[in-house]
Amino acid sequence: MSSESFIPVFAHRGASAYALENTLKAFEKALELGADGIELDIQLSKEGIPVVYHDPKLSRLVGINKLVNECTIEELVSFKLGRPWRRLFSTYKIPTFDVVLTWANSQQLPLNIELKSTILENKSALIQMLQGLTLPVGSHFSSFHYELLEIVKQYKPDYETALIATKKLKWDLLSDYKAIDSVHMHKRYYKPRYLEACVTSDKACRFYAIDGDETFLLNPHPSVIGWITDFPDKVIAEQQR
Repeated sequence: MSSESFIPVFAHRGASAYALENTLKAFEKALELGADGIELDIQLSKEGIPVVYHDPKLSRLVGINKLVNECTIEELVSFKLGRPWRRLFSTYKIPTFDVVLTWANSQQLPLNIELKSTILENKSALIQMLQGLTLPVGSHFSSFHYELLEIVKQYKPDYETALIATKKLKWDLLSDYKAIDSVHMHKRYYKPRYLEACVTSDKACRFYAIDGDETFLLNPHPSVIGWITDFPDKVIAEQQR
């Protein structure tokens, strides 16, 4: 594969195979490993401030049985993050989106910003976040929630939007999803039917859960514009083979 045809590799929640997901350490590791961009998740604090955290609940990584949007920003940034047996000595913290954005802009590292479910309850916070927003070139928004991507397109029409595919997606009507430019899919969807649906509807696609040993990495379908992986180094190495 020639270097001109390498497909951009986005590190899923940062280089999450090597550092705790969605932390600055994971994002810095992704940059160090040569990732072309990072994927991250946005939830909202009680006040509507965007933070980088995957789950709606804090139980898995904080050990507290509360929702992210039940906590103030002051509480959220003070929590120690980690698996139960490591949390006590952890230096990992939940970063605000502002902090990560400042860092990404300084590195000009593109972001794949996944808008999570808590934003559905506070759409005005999303609108506020979009106003005056400057992202690194090559950044885009993704979500399972089409209505959030409609808001992005309304306020930031130049930014790419990607719908994350579920079983409910009506592939035959993909062209009716006017507010999206692309589709993000689990690698199990890497099949002619879904790839051709993207071509027919003039949508690009990215695939996630890539681990670097997929045969299609060496000869990808023309509609593919990105790989999303916990192992950016492995996927990069495979493309360079």
